Amino acid sequence: MKITHYLYNAFLIESSDKKIAIDPGAVFLYFFRLSTLIPKQEWADITHIFVTHGDPDHYWHADRVAKTSDAFFICSRTLIETVDGTDYLLEPRRGGLKFRTQLENVIPLDIGAEIEVGGVKVRGIKTTHGSLLLKLGLFSKEVVPGPEERIGRGAIGFVIDVDGKTIVNLGDTLLNTTEWESVKEPDVLMIPIGGRKAHNTMDEPEALKAVEAMRPKIVIPCHYNCPAFFTRKYNPADVSMFRSEVERLGFRCEVLGKGDSLNI
Repeated sequence: MKITHYLYNAFLIESSDKKIAIDPGAVFLYFFRLSTLIPKQEWADITHIFVTHGDPDHYWHADRVAKTSDAFFICSRTLIETVDGTDYLLEPRRGGLKFRTQLENVIPLDIGAEIEVGGVKVRGIKTTHGSLLLKLGLFSKEVVPGPEERIGRGAIGFVIDVDGKTIVNLGDTLLNTTEWESVKEPDVLMIPIGGRKAHNTMDEPEALKAVEAMRPKIVIPCHYNCPAFFTRKYNPADVSMFRSEVERLGFRCEVLGKGDSLNI
């Protein structure tokens, strides 16, 4: 199995005849750009797409990848609205809560539910997207997720079982130790650590508590030091310290840069 990281929470998992994309979003307004995280040349043969929530850095290109690949599209039911018997997804590239995007092979998943699709078993787990600090020059605004707010819409984590391996991806989330007690010793835990300043995710100490609770074989930190707005290190984190602390706890930590891969 090969795992490739493309910054933020964008991952490709390749195993036998499966190619799984997690959060095929965009670089979030880095000098006003919204370029794709997962390269376009990877899109065509993707078999499964998992979307943890509707923020642009996680969701911006998800429908385009789906239309290119005809992949199964797995997301929270709260990213879907049914009108006259037809399911519509939250539009990836429009402001507000507009449900106008239609795709084939959309599979809604509830927290606590477990399904099998295309040879991949997946269970939804609770995640909690924190508030997001939007800052541009002297302008700043804190956006708190809620039922009428797009930020954090559809937040859900995934426990993915594929070809004898268990991969956990949490998207953007605060610490939910009690809700994650059922996740025990996965092969890989993909965990956000960049919540020190913009507390939309866990910070390093909180992420370490989640690692202790789940006891994964391999930890991959993500969603930290990301290019956004006019900085290369939005959601800053000390990844060297985090890796040292994970290893001190007795677990393996793999720090993957943009386009770096890991074979397990």
